[in-house]
Amino acid sequence: MKGWESDMGSGIIKYNKLVRDKIPEIIEQSGIKPVVHIADDAELWLKLGEKLLEEVKEFVAAKPEEQINELADISEVIDTIMRFKGWSLFKLNLVKDKKRQEKGGFRKRIVLEEAWTTRLEASF
Repeated sequence: MKGWESDMGSGIIKYNKLVRDKIPEIIEQSGIKPVVHIADDAELWLKLGEKLLEEVKEFVAAKPEEQINELADISEVIDTIMRFKGWSLFKLNLVKDKKRQEKGGFRKRIVLEEAWTTRLEASF
């Protein structure tokens, strides 16, 4: 498992991260005793954000043949966020479609190099 921290003298591997539901069982099957707890809503929200960042970093670093697996992990985290927030796929697609209508998508592959302005702030 990626992202672990070890206390070299004790043989304890510390993760402190959100894991898939079956990971504790998988760890136990390898002869290691996991220590877990169930996150409350506040901790879950924090850990979901951390997990999303972790999975996106893994996607970016992945070899082309591994990218679909990493994208599936990102999708799983997004699905969990949506369930947690009570959002439906229908609502997500409505918001996505509205943003696409207002600002476009990414199909044209446009890279904004710079924008000259005399205003102090600009938000796109």
